[in-house]
Amino acid sequence: MPKCGPVVGRDSEIREVTGTLLSTGASARTLLLVGGAGTGKTAVLEQARRTVVGQGARVLRLRCHDGASAPGAAALADGVHQVLTTVHDRWSPARTGAVRRTRLRNSGRGGELTLLSTLGEVLGDAARHLPFALMIDDVERMPSPTASALGLLLRVFRPVGVPMVLAGRPAHPGDEGVRQLTVAADRLLELPPLRPADVEALVVRRLGRPVEAALVTAVVRALGPMAGTPEAVLSVLDSMAERGDFLELDGHVCLTEPEQALRLTTDVARLSRLCWPAGPPGAAALDAAAAVARNLEHAEIRLDDLHRLKPGGPRRAGLVDRTLTPLVADGILTVDEDRRIAFAVPALAAALRALPTRHAVSSLHALITRSLTDRLGAETAGGGCPRLADHVAAAGPELDDALAVDVLLAAARTDARSDWSRSVRAYSSALRRLPPHDRRTPGVLREWAELSLRHADHPGALALGEPLFACLAAPFAEQDRERPGCIAAVPDRDGLEHVAGVWALAALHEHRLPPCGVDADADAGPGGRAAVEYAPALAGFGALVGPYGLGPVTPRPGTEAPRGPAAAGSRPGSGPLPSAAELRLLAGAAGSRAGLSDVLPPGTDGGRTLDRLRNATAYADLADALAGVLGDRYPGAGSSTAGLYHAMVRAYLRGDWDRALASARRIEARSRTRGIAAGPAQAARALAADIHCARGELGYAREWLELVPATVTHPLVAWARLGVRYWSGQVEEAMEEALDEVRRARRSGLLSGVEKVLVRYLSFALLEAVPQAMERALDELEALDEEVGSPMTREAVLLGRGVVRRDRDSALAALRAVRGRGDAYLELLCHLGLAEIGDDCERWLAEATRGAQALGIGRATRTSLGHMKRRRTLVLPRVRPARDELSEKDIELTTMVSRGATNRQIAARLVWSEKTVERRLTRLFQRTGCRSRVELAAAWLDGSLARRDLVPDGVRGAAGGPFPAPAPAPGPGTPSSRR
Repeated sequence: MPKCGPVVGRDSEIREVTGTLLSTGASARTLLLVGGAGTGKTAVLEQARRTVVGQGARVLRLRCHDGASAPGAAALADGVHQVLTTVHDRWSPARTGAVRRTRLRNSGRGGELTLLSTLGEVLGDAARHLPFALMIDDVERMPSPTASALGLLLRVFRPVGVPMVLAGRPAHPGDEGVRQLTVAADRLLELPPLRPADVEALVVRRLGRPVEAALVTAVVRALGPMAGTPEAVLSVLDSMAERGDFLELDGHVCLTEPEQALRLTTDVARLSRLCWPAGPPGAAALDAAAAVARNLEHAEIRLDDLHRLKPGGPRRAGLVDRTLTPLVADGILTVDEDRRIAFAVPALAAALRALPTRHAVSSLHALITRSLTDRLGAETAGGGCPRLADHVAAAGPELDDALAVDVLLAAARTDARSDWSRSVRAYSSALRRLPPHDRRTPGVLREWAELSLRHADHPGALALGEPLFACLAAPFAEQDRERPGCIAAVPDRDGLEHVAGVWALAALHEHRLPPCGVDADADAGPGGRAAVEYAPALAGFGALVGPYGLGPVTPRPGTEAPRGPAAAGSRPGSGPLPSAAELRLLAGAAGSRAGLSDVLPPGTDGGRTLDRLRNATAYADLADALAGVLGDRYPGAGSSTAGLYHAMVRAYLRGDWDRALASARRIEARSRTRGIAAGPAQAARALAADIHCARGELGYAREWLELVPATVTHPLVAWARLGVRYWSGQVEEAMEEALDEVRRARRSGLLSGVEKVLVRYLSFALLEAVPQAMERALDELEALDEEVGSPMTREAVLLGRGVVRRDRDSALAALRAVRGRGDAYLELLCHLGLAEIGDDCERWLAEATRGAQALGIGRATRTSLGHMKRRRTLVLPRVRPARDELSEKDIELTTMVSRGATNRQIAARLVWSEKTVERRLTRLFQRTGCRSRVELAAAWLDGSLARRDLVPDGVRGAAGGPFPAPAPAPGPGTPSSRR
């Protein structure tokens, strides 16, 4: 039996149903397919029916749910009558007449058995003359008398030779009719939940493109126990699509919505059918469920909290018995051992919160808070029950600020060790109620900052900014009112300075820019003057923006130690914040060695630290740089954007490029996610562009690079731009622009990473056979090594000397150094260099080929290998079949596009669907680097595809073939020919 593909994860069930429908004669049997709402029962039946009909069998539907007759045998007779009218032979009138006469003669209660006997006989007689199978869906919708009559028909008067398949939900207590059908069926088949792999396949099929694993994980978590229900998965996807929560990168669909915001559809009918097993709730019950969902959104509620409520509020009888009890009975709400109430399906709770409700939400939280504070006092209640802080925050203006702040601070300080994330929320809520000039505000800011820094909660620490600068501006505003022109002293200056450092470090971890360049003009207002007053404390952090690819470059960063409070108040090794000297080292590591001797650790540790910093700045890896400088004092990158990028760099260097691209997509999606403050990661975009370029996917590479502003000057970006421009055919422009970007980077003091650009420049000069450019690149590398003196510049010089001067020993030394450091792509370049100059060319070409295959490298490196093979008449080893040439179908598709054919015309000619045409065109654009049908047609007609070895030999139709056309002027999307 063929594999049943259209229904995901139900192949064995479809085969079982199909086998039942095909059973004939004495072997005909009855199967009951059971599954909850949305499990795909109807889809399984329909797919099995199509399979059976395709094999020439006949399947008829028996409908006895909505007939005009009274429930019972009469309604079943109506359904059988409709079935018989579709079985056309010479005995059809006699059968239908027999059913009609039996109904008329036996209309009383005692006549049901006679009617059922007649129904069984006429169905069996019809099946003997024209075999067919019966299919009955939604048996749970049958009135109980009708279901009982059908069960009796199957058990006592079963029609001979008529296989039956019934489908419905599991029987509930008291549902006697469905229970009888369960007993009467020969086989009971229950649809299990989909497996995780099947859920992913379902998501991919629905969206029509590959998806990020994080998206599937988020959907599964949001659905909880309903994760294996197909309709629930589709409901979440539809809801996300309606709100525009998807982002496509590299042909993969990513999620741009916080996981806790994923929700089921808000269509009440669909939501009720899917989530209420006992039947759709009434309007009042749904309204109450929405109120419960909103109450549970921000605070943990236990049954004990509700039992303590004072008279006058929602009493136990009203809230628990009428609202919570039915929800718990239906499995919608769960109550754990600690009597905590929660929704079993988070996506359902999110959908209910989106529905309107007439119930006041904040009042319940206020009542729960007062039930404790009135008896114990604010501070005692907050310290004894820290979770009360969430209720205070949810109560909002229902509680006065004085009471709320006392509870929040007591709860935050008690919870700091046991549940630090809830403690951070309590501090944040307290600061929203405390005025900036309150004497407690600086202390609360300091406690919050210390807690976030200790646990590497950089997104949480970033939220310090607004209350921090409001507190800094408060004294200035007070003086403006009392004595204009007089500058007041900021209270607890050292403490606020420390908080400013924590906030700036968090901003860098989230790839945001600390505002160190605020205008000092008096008209900027109190907030502006406060920021300027503390600019010296932030200047050291702001100097890290350029070297790590986060923003504009300050010329020669780190040549002078930060002045002002940061330099005076910071001591080396004083805590997780870097000192002034360490900030200078972090910023200056991207430049030369000059001026760094006084801030390096003594002995060999200083050299190792600087070398690690050089590697980190070359890849704009801020997390690795901080770890190298701070050592054990570094609290870690946590879940910050810098932490994600660090993982991407590690994956890139070890050659796991698929994982590196997945990290790049996560970073980009995170930067566009509502509720998470993260700026763009330019280095991640450049690295992703370079991976796609090396794999020959120029369309994706250009999409990534277009996200990087043209004003960004960083060697990593220059390196990626050089590769994309060169392999797009813009050879002269690529080489000239690369040298210009190297000069700009050196003028800005960004030297780490320049060696990567120069090595790539040298390799392209080798491919283009321009010895003068190769000598110039080597001279630049040697001058850079004298100025920087890092292991990476030394490796680059050795490789350059090996290639330019054909020095085999230097090239081997470079290879050994690169292997020791761990850089899969540079190791591949070393193999190519040794193959160019060494005696054992076949060995190095074999190594290069294996490395290229492991990295998934495409046309770019294969072209280089091909040039070397032709020059040395060598045979390249083939680790696996890999042809970058266009297939016959691709050639035919390209030809039709060049003739102006539409997708519909192409589909008709090639016997494809229009969706298949679109998918093949998208893949063709990626492989050729063209961004539109016009560019593809131009590249085909002017011979660009043939010159780039994409067209097999002997294929006509490119320039010089039967379809000549003038070549368009080169532009951003029309690569010029290579020299």
